[in-house]
Amino acid sequence: MQRISVVGTTGSGKTTLARQIQQRLNIPHVELDYLHWEPNWTEVADNIFQQRVSQALSGDSWVVDGNYSKVREIIWRKADTIVWLDYAFVLTMSRLLKRTFWRVVTQQPVCNGNRETWKTTFSRDSILLWGLNTYHKRRKEYPILFSQPEYAHLQVVHLRSPQATQDWLFSL
Repeated sequence: MQRISVVGTTGSGKTTLARQIQQRLNIPHVELDYLHWEPNWTEVADNIFQQRVSQALSGDSWVVDGNYSKVREIIWRKADTIVWLDYAFVLTMSRLLKRTFWRVVTQQPVCNGNRETWKTTFSRDSILLWGLNTYHKRRKEYPILFSQPEYAHLQVVHLRSPQATQDWLFSL
């Protein structure tokens, strides 16, 4: 386990777990949001995003977090392990609500100087709306993707609760 992709719905704790894996295994952490978002929440062009991801994952070991389908093939082809955070809807959404509220109130930078605001939180571009719209889609999509022949080389670690995640992490 030297090339790990952490996936899961928005708010499941992908970045937090990836940082913990980084510390436990002493491997580089790549956060896809930093490669995808420019200042002012501007998305980079797909080809630039793909180049950035390829370059970031050129080493022998890493842990990457994120769900971007635009770069999934690049990541999963190089990965040896997928860690899927598949938590209950209520848990995931409550975490997302708390995190979003905290970021808006404290104006904590998210990535590349971007910040969440009340305006975006209650807009069509809301991370909360994104979480609502993608939660069930991800739960259906991942098992189908994991069964594809091109991903047969991947060890899939399916974690269904924070306790299972902590137990797995401590086993590393």
